[in-house]
Amino acid sequence: QVQLVESGGGLVQAGGSLRLSCAASGRTFGIPGMGWFRQAPGKERAFVATINWNGGNTYSADFVKGRFTISRDNNKNTVYLQMNSLKLEDTAVYYCAARHGYSSASTNPNDYTYWGQGTQVTVSS
Repeated sequence: QVQLVESGGGLVQAGGSLRLSCAASGRTFGIPGMGWFRQAPGKERAFVATINWNGGNTYSADFVKGRFTISRDNNKNTVYLQMNSLKLEDTAVYYCAARHGYSSASTNPNDYTYWGQGTQVTVSS
């Protein structure tokens, strides 16, 4: 079982930055591929970014390219999402997710077994 705990969310003005962290604990099979997803009120959960086991492969949704960066520190069992140039439409609950038994990145939420509780990001004007 793997536990994921997100942190770093909060209230920020448009144009500002936040860095989300996702700390993983528990037993994993290898080093899993990880991802960030978000869910805004009244909308479905959406893919944001994903990273493979060693950080060599990353993918980001078109709406965050050039603004958000995913990274990981396997020594700390932590994945990060650096969010710059935040927009009002980035307001959402952000979830960290981990794959089970797969080290590759994935944009498909169905490929993830473990999910964090989410952290709220609110962007104000």
